[in-house]
Amino acid sequence: MRLGAVSVCGVVLLAMAAAIAPANAQTASTLKKDMVGQWELSTTERSKTCVITLKADTTSQGQKLELEPGCAAALPFTKDIVAWSIKGLDIVRLQDATGQPVIDLTEVESGILEGKRAGEGIYLLQNLAAARESARSMDQMIGDWAIVRGNGSVLCGLTLTNTEATQDNFAVFLKPRCDPMIANFAPKVWRLERGEVLLTSAQGETWHFEADDNAQWRRVPDSADPLILVRQ
Repeated sequence: MRLGAVSVCGVVLLAMAAAIAPANAQTASTLKKDMVGQWELSTTERSKTCVITLKADTTSQGQKLELEPGCAAALPFTKDIVAWSIKGLDIVRLQDATGQPVIDLTEVESGILEGKRAGEGIYLLQNLAAARESARSMDQMIGDWAIVRGNGSVLCGLTLTNTEATQDNFAVFLKPRCDPMIANFAPKVWRLERGEVLLTSAQGETWHFEADDNAQWRRVPDSADPLILVRQ
């Protein structure tokens, strides 16, 4: 009786494993299919970019790819990338001639993959068309803005520029006569990151603003007396 129960459990486990294995294989196969096409590899705020075409053709080194001519100048580590592959279920590997990873990336949002290189930082891989749309969005942010309260009272005017201050961060300038809360915060740089506007002070404090339904940017987390970034 006991042996029979064990046998039944074994059959059930084998059946479950058989059911799971094809599903996992299909997941990796689907990812490989979805990745074929043109992608942009970039620093987090696209100050340095490289267009990569991932192909379905297979070589002894992995799947074929092509890098645009300016890649090595923009992102020097890309000179070592000769092929790509899927590792496990969800890792997109850009690899060297020996199959070793130059960078491994995993999806963090729909259509956006993220990878880290030790000593360098985070890099993003996203569909080329979506990346270029994101670039247009950043261009639209450049200019004069104001931080206001929910009742519309202006606390401070500021200018967002496209002047790179530090890696992936751009200079922001406050206008005179700011409210002490903003003057004390004193943001020095800004960037767009995953749909948010980030203002960062010289001390490293960062305020996050998310777009709302009124084409404005509200500081998050939200509060009963919100701070809103509005175009001037």
